[in-house]
Order: sequence, then C-alpha cells, then structure tokens
Amino acid sequence: MESSADLSARAAGGDRAAFSELMRQTKTTLFRFIRRYVGDEQEAWDLLQETYAAAWINIRRYDPTRPFEAWIRTIALNKCRDWSRRGLVRRLIRGGVDLSSPEAMSVPDGAESADERMEAHDRLARLNEAMSRLPPHLKAPLLLTTIEGRSQAETAGLLGVSTKTVETRVARARRKLSEALGGTAAFRAVPD
Repeated sequence: MESSADLSARAAGGDRAAFSELMRQTKTTLFRFIRRYVGDEQEAWDLLQETYAAAWINIRRYDPTRPFEAWIRTIALNKCRDWSRRGLVRRLIRGGVDLSSPEAMSVPDGAESADERMEAHDRLARLNEAMSRLPPHLKAPLLLTTIEGRSQAETAGLLGVSTKTVETRVARARRKLSEALGGTAAFRAVPD
C-alpha cells in the first residue's frame, strides 16, 4: 500500500488516481465535518463535492509536504463559511425565514424503549439545530476539537488563529449550546 506522502506527491503532480485515493481516504470524516457544520445532509453532500472539485482545480497549489487532510479540510471549511454567508443573505432577503432544516439523525442503538429512543432523537435534533445556529467563528473550532478530536494546536493551525483563541471560542460555543438547550448539560461528542 502506498504511503500518504507518496499519494500526496503524486496528486500534487496532477495524478488523478492518487487524488481519487486521497478522496476515498478522507471523504467519510470530511463529510461528517461538513454535515455537522451545515446541519443538513443534502447540503453537506453538495459541499463535499464542491470541496473536492475546488481541490482538484487547485491541485497544483497544494504543497505535498503538508498533510492532504489538513489542506482539504481548510477548503471544506471555506466552502462551509461561504454556504453560511449565502444562507444569511437568503434569510435577510426573505424576511428572516431560516431556509435550512435540521439534519434528521438516526437514533443510536441502546435505548430500551420507544419513548427513550424518541427522547434521545429529540435531544440530538435539538443539539444539531443549536449547533447549526452557532456563529461560524465558534462552530468551526468546536467541531474540529470536539467532534473531529483534533488538538487545539492543530485546530489553531487549520483556522489560522492562536491556540488560546481556539480555547476561548470552544468555551464560548459550549456556553451558547448550553444556553440554547436550556442549560441541560455540557456539550460532549455527538454520535454519528
């Protein structure tokens, strides 16, 4: 099996097969990140495709000494931010109507009764809705550190901010989520 460094170097040189393999390796985690950011599964698929298309168009700009995943995630984050801006413009034009619908997440196994499963589904839907309403500057560090499990230093590098800024923004995002959910519980990783 070819190393990621070799695939990255080949992809940077315009090798479609290497780029396709890198896409295969990154698409699941990248889709989860985008889905959590935008809160809508169909929009997330569209943004995932836009991300890979933009990456391929700009592949000659990619520095293969950097991890491909960090580069592609930066592109995805920019696509998500653009999507958020467009949504804000649509809401303003339509008089404050929120056009994005919350993602319908599957209920994790383990609930003992239908009522418990429904309650878990409702909590998850409320959490996803609250997350989708976070400002982008708070949402991105929260998703990268809490959902994706990245360190604050890695997140700071991806976002181009200091580690302290990431720490502060994650704390603020958690506080906003807690307030939005009625102070029920601190935010923890959300099941996929």
